[in-house]
Amino acid sequence: MKLYYAPGACSLADHIALLEAGARFEVEAVDIRTKRTASGEDFRAINPKGCVPALLLDDCEVLTENVAVLDWIAEQYKQLRRNDVLSRTRQLEMLAFISTEIHRAFKPLWHGGGDEEKQKAREDVASLLQFAAAQMQGGYLFGDELTAADCYLFVMLRWADRFGIPVPESLLRLRLRMEARPSVQAALEREEGLPLRRTPRAAA
Repeated sequence: MKLYYAPGACSLADHIALLEAGARFEVEAVDIRTKRTASGEDFRAINPKGCVPALLLDDCEVLTENVAVLDWIAEQYKQLRRNDVLSRTRQLEMLAFISTEIHRAFKPLWHGGGDEEKQKAREDVASLLQFAAAQMQGGYLFGDELTAADCYLFVMLRWADRFGIPVPESLLRLRLRMEARPSVQAALEREEGLPLRRTPRAAA
């Protein structure tokens, strides 16, 4: 199994989830601009969409899109989802919200929006994070144990810090709790080779 990722991208969520699960896998970095992998392959031959994550399974099937990849990981490693009758559905619900609402709201900040557009994006992200915080059922989104959805939300919290977006206190605590986990530290070291960034801002 091999995970194709780009440092700092949303694929960090899948990297953390696989490490958290104790999965055996390889990783390879992708230059999203040139669409080349670290070994020189044309990434579009692996994922024609040209975006990360892409997870190459042992049977040579390739999974793409964070919601699908994280859902597959959580189905293989049940410790990454809560255990009740709606466990998968509730996690898919949260993964979809993170992907289609929070992640998408960052687009003007990553891709050269104007000043007004960027400010509107910051406000939108802050509001969406407030909603996510209100859904928390414990130290993590679904209680006191980490799930795949927390891995994705963690990346969004790092992006919020990058762009100076305050986060609710409960999400600040979640981020710090995540940063203390060996899986997160290992993924960040492998992808970025840098120590954890400074303590993020909490919303007033």
